[in-house]
Amino acid sequence: MKQEIFLGNGAIALGLMEAGCQVMTSYPGTPSSEILPEVIRLVESENLNTYVEWSTNEKVALDNAFAAAISGKRAACCMKQVGLNVAADSLMSAVYMGTVGGLVIISCDDPGPHSSQTEQDTRFMARLAKIPVLDPATPEEARKMAGLAMELSEEFRIPFIIRPAIRVCHARQDLAWDKLMNNPKKASFEKDPGRWAATPRFRFILHGELNKKLEAIGERFSDLSDINYHNLEEGKRYPLGIIAGGVPFAAIQDILADEKRDHIPLLKLGAPYPLPKRLTDEFMEACDKVLVLEETDTLIEYLLGDNQKIFGRISGHVPSEGELLPQVIFDCLNKILVELKLEPFTGKGNTGVTELVQDLGLPIRKPTLCPGCPHRASFYTIRKARPKAIFTSDIGCYTLGLNLGAVDTVLDMGAAITMASGFYHAYKQDGVDQPVVATIGDSTFYHSGTAGLLNAVYNDARFILVILDNLITAMTGMQPTPGIGIRADGSKGKAIPLERVIKGCGIDFIKEVDPYDTKAMGALMKEATQHVASPDGGIAVIIARHPCAIAYRGEAVPERIPVEITDDCTECNLCLDRFECPALYHDETLGRTSVDQALCAQCGVCLQICPEGAIVRSAEA
Repeated sequence: MKQEIFLGNGAIALGLMEAGCQVMTSYPGTPSSEILPEVIRLVESENLNTYVEWSTNEKVALDNAFAAAISGKRAACCMKQVGLNVAADSLMSAVYMGTVGGLVIISCDDPGPHSSQTEQDTRFMARLAKIPVLDPATPEEARKMAGLAMELSEEFRIPFIIRPAIRVCHARQDLAWDKLMNNPKKASFEKDPGRWAATPRFRFILHGELNKKLEAIGERFSDLSDINYHNLEEGKRYPLGIIAGGVPFAAIQDILADEKRDHIPLLKLGAPYPLPKRLTDEFMEACDKVLVLEETDTLIEYLLGDNQKIFGRISGHVPSEGELLPQVIFDCLNKILVELKLEPFTGKGNTGVTELVQDLGLPIRKPTLCPGCPHRASFYTIRKARPKAIFTSDIGCYTLGLNLGAVDTVLDMGAAITMASGFYHAYKQDGVDQPVVATIGDSTFYHSGTAGLLNAVYNDARFILVILDNLITAMTGMQPTPGIGIRADGSKGKAIPLERVIKGCGIDFIKEVDPYDTKAMGALMKEATQHVASPDGGIAVIIARHPCAIAYRGEAVPERIPVEITDDCTECNLCLDRFECPALYHDETLGRTSVDQALCAQCGVCLQICPEGAIVRSAEA
C-alpha cells in the first residue's frame, strides 16, 4: 500500500483509476482543472494505458467519453458546473440512450462563486436530465464515489454524475492506495440503431426504460448505508432533525459534535437523486421539523415536498445564495433552536479565523492582470484607438480588461463574438454606425468562437475581433491549446494555427501583432477600422500574439528593461488608472508614482504609455 496526501481532485482521479477507467476527457475549468492532470500522473507512474485528452470544449469531451462507454469501455469526463451547460445537449440524449460500459461525469460546483459566472447547482441539472447524482463531502468520499458511480453506471447502463463542490475539490486528505492495474476490456460496439440512433418514437420508449432505471436506482440508494444513512433511534420522536449532503454535511457534523448535540438526528444524503424515498420518509416521519442543508439550491427540499415541516431556503431560514460556511450553518441552526424554544448553542461558532483576519487590517485589492501580461498592453491600445467603441469580451483572465475600461460585456464562452454581431445589427437597424471591438482568448476561440464567427461573417456583421493569443489556457492552470500542438500528456499533437481556422470562417483581414509594441498595434487598429468601414470590407481579425508571462517566463520578456520614474511625473495617474500595472503605485513619501521592483516584470511596455516621458529606463540598467 502507498500513502499520499491527495488534493480532492486527485482523489477523484485515483478513484476513477481504481475503477478501471480506460478513457478520460476534459475541458479545464476551475474548480475541476486538476482532475485530468492527476489522472495523467497516475497513468504515467503506474504505466497504465488509459487514453487521456484535453478536448476543445465540454460537449466534445462528453461525446468522446460516451462513444467509449457505448463500445463497452469504462470512461469518464470532467468539467466545471457551467461547462455542463455546454455539454447539456449531449447529456440529455446520452441518459435516454444509456451505456454499455460505465460512464462517470464529474461536474465540479462553485458555491460562492469564487471563479464562475453562476452558483448553479449540478444536482438540478441532473434532475432535469434524469441522471443519478452523487454528492461527496470529503476527498476520500469523492474517491469512493468515483468507483461506486462507475460500478452502478455499468450495472444499470446509465451515466452517473459526481458533483464535488469547490471545498471538496481543493481540500487535501491522506489516502492509502494500492497498485493500479490496466482494465483489459476491449472495445466492441454492437450496432443497434433503435437505441444509438433512436428516432422520436423510439426515444419515447427509451424514456420509459429510463424511468424504470431511476426507480430501481432510488431503491438502491436507500440501501447504500455508507453513502445515505441516519442515526435515528428506533421508536423515538424528535422535535428537530437535520438532512444534509456534500460539504454542509461535513460542517454540521463538526458543529453538532463541538456543541455536544448528538441527540439531534442527522440524515446524510450523499446520493440525493433519485431520492432514496424509503430512507427519507423514515426520517421525516420521526421528526416534527427538519432543517435541510444543501449547496447551492433546493433540490432536496424540492424532492421532499413537505414545505410545512421543512426549514430551508424556501422558508427563509437558510440563505438563498453563497456558500454554507460553518459559521453560516451555525447561525442558521441556532436561530431555529431559539424559534422552536429548544436549547440554543453555547459557543460562538467558527468565527475565530474571520475575526483574526479582520483585525489585521489588510488592504482589499481587486484582481488584476499579472505584471508583464500582454493582455494589458492589448487593452490599453484597444481603448486608446477606439475609445467610443462597445467592448464585448469573454471568459478568461482577460475578463480583467474590465479594470482597464476595455470590457463592457461578458456573458459566456464565445459570446464576445456573438454579442459583437448582435450589437452591430441592433445599431445598424437604427442607422447608427456604432464601433464594436470584441476580445477573446485563443483557448476560448477554439472552444466556442468559430460558430459565432461563421454566423457573423455569413450575416455581414462589421466589427474588430482581437484574439488575445498568449499561447496557453492561462486562467485554469496553463493547459495547452490546439494552436501549440501539445496534447494533455505532453506528447506531440497536430498544431492547428489560429490563422487557418479564422480564414476557414471566411475572414479576409487577418493580421498578427505583438501587443508589447503598442504603436504597431495602434496602427493596425486604425487599418482594421478602415477595413470594417469599407464597402468591400467586413470583420477584421487581429491576433495579438505574445507568450503568457507566467507560462513562458523566458520567452515572454526576452530583454529585461528595468524602469524607474523621474521627478517629471505630474501624477496624472494615466499609468495607474488606464494601464493598471500592479508594479506601479502611488508612493506617499515621494508624492508621486513609483515602481515596486519586486513586482516589476521588466517588460518595458510602460515606457510607451507615459505622456510626460517620466517613466524611463533605469540608470542602473
